[in-house]
Amino acid sequence: MKISGAEAVIRCLLAEGVDLIYGYPGGAIMPVYDELYKFQDQLHHVLVRHEQGATHAAQGYARATGKVGVAIATSGPGATNLVTGIADAQIDSTPLVCITGQVGRHLLGSDAFQETDIIGISTPVTKWNFQVTEASQIPEIIAKAFYIARSGRPGPVLVDITKNAQFDEFEFSYEKCTGIRSYVPVPKLNLDKVAEAAALINSAKKPFIVFGQGVILGQAEAEFKAVVEKAGIPAAWTILGLSALPTDHPLNVGMLGMHGNYAPNLLTNECDVLIAFGMRFDDRVTGKLSTYAKQAKVVHFEIDPAEVDKNVKTEIAVLGDVKESLAALLPLLDAKSHDAWHNEFKELSKIEYDSVIKEELNPTNGKGISMGETIEMINKHSKGDAIIVSDVGQHQMFACRYAKFNSTKSNITSGGLGTMGFALPAAIGAKMGKPEREVVAIIGDGGFQMTIQELGTIFQTQVPVKIVILNNEFLGMVRQWQELFFDNRYASTKMINPNFIAIAEGYYIKSKKVTQREDLDAAVAEMLASKDSYFLEVVVEKENNVFPMIPTGACVSEIRLS
Repeated sequence: MKISGAEAVIRCLLAEGVDLIYGYPGGAIMPVYDELYKFQDQLHHVLVRHEQGATHAAQGYARATGKVGVAIATSGPGATNLVTGIADAQIDSTPLVCITGQVGRHLLGSDAFQETDIIGISTPVTKWNFQVTEASQIPEIIAKAFYIARSGRPGPVLVDITKNAQFDEFEFSYEKCTGIRSYVPVPKLNLDKVAEAAALINSAKKPFIVFGQGVILGQAEAEFKAVVEKAGIPAAWTILGLSALPTDHPLNVGMLGMHGNYAPNLLTNECDVLIAFGMRFDDRVTGKLSTYAKQAKVVHFEIDPAEVDKNVKTEIAVLGDVKESLAALLPLLDAKSHDAWHNEFKELSKIEYDSVIKEELNPTNGKGISMGETIEMINKHSKGDAIIVSDVGQHQMFACRYAKFNSTKSNITSGGLGTMGFALPAAIGAKMGKPEREVVAIIGDGGFQMTIQELGTIFQTQVPVKIVILNNEFLGMVRQWQELFFDNRYASTKMINPNFIAIAEGYYIKSKKVTQREDLDAAVAEMLASKDSYFLEVVVEKENNVFPMIPTGACVSEIRLS
């Protein structure tokens, strides 16, 4: 079958099972869009309002479904506008395939109109990238792109296609990629290492599990739960690991890191064996590395060899697919309960509840609505079954700390890069990927205005996303640091905001603003009962801080409750 390179791109996507893509047309990618017009009944294209929105929407889709998200843009500024979302996907291990148009091969390097070296620009933030200059290269390169994006530790891939390659014709055939000679996505599991790990875990008096998104990416939630329950080990999560284990599970002891729970952070430096599953010991989790868990022997279950011993020295490293590793580990573990050790977590959790959580969720101080009680109200009406998509800042930490989740792939947020503006487009992608589930975007007034134009995408597609803006008229997280560490010098953090309700209504999205506590319950109930998109602005206390908190560079045991 002799077809153009542009048609080949569409047929390759269909062969990979793609039925939904996010993008924005332009000159250098126009041949692909022209072919896309012919395949509208098979491949749904969502027109975003900014290319960054395309990558974040593709991320939300990928995180909610476990499939590869696809974004498409033109050359020059279209391609460079994808970069933030690509970088976010790289550090958070999200499988994306991004396709960009490029000037014709004969114009490369001539500074032609809308030419940028997107291969050079994106190299540090992609798992792999490639510039296609001949039409005949398209099937092989796109097949490789999908294989690399989804295999092993997932990540973003970028394919840049020159305009001549889109126009030229060739004999088309497509074969999915099943392996690349120099690329080993999953290390072979060493069963001797698994046995060593089991022996060390069985001998521990105070074992402690920390788990990250690797458990979710490896679809190993059931195996992980079985290991936790058989060994009776307290387990704490990174923000991307949240929802791999139900939040109300008795062995789930909470969140790690800078704004994590008191008990897991403090007892990190008292456990004798620390077992890490699918997490990379990020600085927001470890705090000061020179003092992190120095008393403990560390066992690291990890798919990416580059993450082993990168930050924290391990006693035993078990490389491989986490689902396979957990299945091999389970029969080797002794059934235990560790009651005395669990009581230490319970005692510290009581201190945190009395000092922080009680007042945050049920304020009695006479101040305005708190972010925590807003999240708790969403829990009440969603019953823990919603997908929560949070942006970046104080509201993100409140959402991660207090949102309840019954099932996996329910917490979607920007972790490693911390991208403000992530939530609104990511929620669009999540809802399109999982239309049967309720999707609630929790966003601050600052981050919302970074991608506010994606309200237009919601209006055009009629995707029923629920949007909650926690408006404190500040860049709240930066303001908190200014209060605590910069003597209340609120430099450039006060927000003079527009009429958000008028803007949402301008996009014909049903809206409501809550300023009084007594109106919050009914407003959240109305929002979640709506079959359409809904915009809820909650005016919250201006100087409400999120605690506990570990100051940057401090030891995890220096966690502050106020």
